[in-house]
Amino acid sequence: MERYNLKSHNTFGLEAVADHFLEYGSEEELLRLIRQGCLEGRLLHIGAGSNLLFMNPEFHGTVLHSSIRGIEVLREDSEHVWVRVGAGEVWDDFVAYCVEQQWYGTENLSLVPGEVGAAAVQNIGAYGVEVKDLITQVETIDLDGVSRVFEVEECGYAYRDSIFKRADMKRYFVTRVHFCLSKKPHFHTEYGAIQQEIEKRGTLNLNILREVIIAIRQSKLPDPKVLGNAGSFFKNPVVSRTKYEELQRVYERMPHYEIDADHVKIPAGWLIEQSGWKGRTLGPAAVHDKQALVLVNRGGATGADIVALSDAVRKAVSEKFGIEISPEVNFID
Repeated sequence: MERYNLKSHNTFGLEAVADHFLEYGSEEELLRLIRQGCLEGRLLHIGAGSNLLFMNPEFHGTVLHSSIRGIEVLREDSEHVWVRVGAGEVWDDFVAYCVEQQWYGTENLSLVPGEVGAAAVQNIGAYGVEVKDLITQVETIDLDGVSRVFEVEECGYAYRDSIFKRADMKRYFVTRVHFCLSKKPHFHTEYGAIQQEIEKRGTLNLNILREVIIAIRQSKLPDPKVLGNAGSFFKNPVVSRTKYEELQRVYERMPHYEIDADHVKIPAGWLIEQSGWKGRTLGPAAVHDKQALVLVNRGGATGADIVALSDAVRKAVSEKFGIEISPEVNFID
């Protein structure tokens, strides 16, 4: 399709138009597009658009989207099940299916927006779980039509990062992702809010934990269908222990997470709130009043408006704490 409106393909709800938009529902369709020369020139492969910020109202190039679906059990034993999932599956639908099957591992990632392929590219994470810990393989097809399977060790996973985010790796399109999930109960309930909710309910099982995670996320994060946003906009910065101890002497109750002997992670949301930006607006963009990690489109915002707000927030945090916070969201110019 030509001159395609991308408003429904980015959760910020920004007006943006692509020169061309193509969607494929199978590996065979993708290979056909490659053979026909449809993927030449500037190319952007997207999932649900939940981690994108279109900086301009015009995208001059081709936007490509996968609608490859399917959840296939490859093998299983008494303790684990190995599944192969289409990149176009909605991530939370996959989580719901896992919980229904009583497969453990994905439940803490309930309600994370996006699709399975994008989850593998971004290395999504929440409440002590990262998707890299569940992935075993990532199937891809490159711009030459060559299939390649990446073992998890080859994916270069790090905090909200993978090799697939590198410019030279954009030639690879994720088609399917393999996961290893547990059949044995194994819960991650270390976060205080989760523990409190579990204690209120007096019991814990897979369904309850999913319900708790969803309730917590809904209480803090705005629905993109109501208020345009891309979820957590900033990464939580990792600082040296020396820097942490310096700040801790001033901010005794500063929340933090231990990384290793030399590094500590500090919540970006706390830094933003302490810098006075929680709930503040800048034109038609704003920092959410319940979760300072989230930037929102109050209506009619452009990509430039969101970038201006992001820059102002980053500057304030840097001036107050001497810490640079960086966007988790991908800026598309």
